[in-house]
Amino acid sequence: MNLNDIYKKALNSEALTNGEGIELYNNAPSEELIFIADTLRRKLHPDNLAGWMIDRNVNITNICFSQCSFCNFCRKMNSEDSYTTTISEYEKKIDELFNLGGDQILLQGGMNPDLGIEFYTDLFRKLKSLYPELKLHALGPPEIVYLARKEKLPYSEILKILVDSGLDSLPGAGAEILADRVRRIVSPAKATTTEWLDVMREAHILNLPTSATMMFGHVETREERIEHLVNLRTVQEEKPAGHYGFVAFIPWPYQDKGTLLSEKYGVKNSANGPEYIRTIAISRIMLNNIPNIQSSILTVGKEIAMLSLHAGANDLGSIMIEENVVSAAGASFRFDASEMQAIIKEAGFIPRRRNQKYETV
Repeated sequence: MNLNDIYKKALNSEALTNGEGIELYNNAPSEELIFIADTLRRKLHPDNLAGWMIDRNVNITNICFSQCSFCNFCRKMNSEDSYTTTISEYEKKIDELFNLGGDQILLQGGMNPDLGIEFYTDLFRKLKSLYPELKLHALGPPEIVYLARKEKLPYSEILKILVDSGLDSLPGAGAEILADRVRRIVSPAKATTTEWLDVMREAHILNLPTSATMMFGHVETREERIEHLVNLRTVQEEKPAGHYGFVAFIPWPYQDKGTLLSEKYGVKNSANGPEYIRTIAISRIMLNNIPNIQSSILTVGKEIAMLSLHAGANDLGSIMIEENVVSAAGASFRFDASEMQAIIKEAGFIPRRRNQKYETV
């Protein structure tokens, strides 16, 4: 397979095959991958802007039956430190968010067997009644699959009920690696690859804005990472014309501190800085129909995030006033609004504050 032929195809924004993606990932020099990805980023975003936003991650509950091997956050039903967030706690957190200029909360948590669709609709309606301007970026495909099973309803109906109750957008949480061999190892109780993708298909039909993620650097192969990207691209191809679909893709490296996957099975994070940059570049090249690539500054830190803006990424994500899940496994990079803008400027870009739909605020 000739690299130059693949380069030409990539630079024309054509969809590369799995084999072509693997060939680039394994054999293309990093500087050439970065050049192609940066060229594609400039075509999509010629204004030299790099995005950022203000939001807060509030965990609905830490009780989860899934017990994924990479997660230190979840608790069992009878754990002494298990909880479900109360309305008064939400109010305190949202007031702090609004005081800092944000208007969105990322609402996630465990799949708590005690919580059904009525709990979520009541919660969403209550929060929207208290804060009409609040945007709810909430749950994710695994929770939709869980609720559909619990309520014996199709994904489309669960999503319609949640949207009617105040859901504004659906995070791409729980994707990990969209290859069932990997999912059977790291998250066997969660949605399968097909289930995750099918939820997103239904969300796109409803024109519910979504994002997609990839947690990598654990038990997956590079071939499975490419499979993940092609799966996302295929679902994006199927979305109705004019609908949001996946507005962004966010790859982030597995955080191994104290996890079962690390402590019991010896699986350490293999995605170092150079590997992260290659993955950002490959993501920009493979995802020719997803407009935004977000770098995970929370997990990779300032220097790698800055480099990623020159390797295909066009966004650094949120200042994350609060984040508990990834942080519990070792992610420790936090920046306030002024620091985030300074980092973007230092990288040679103009900061653009945006919302979840990637519209400029």
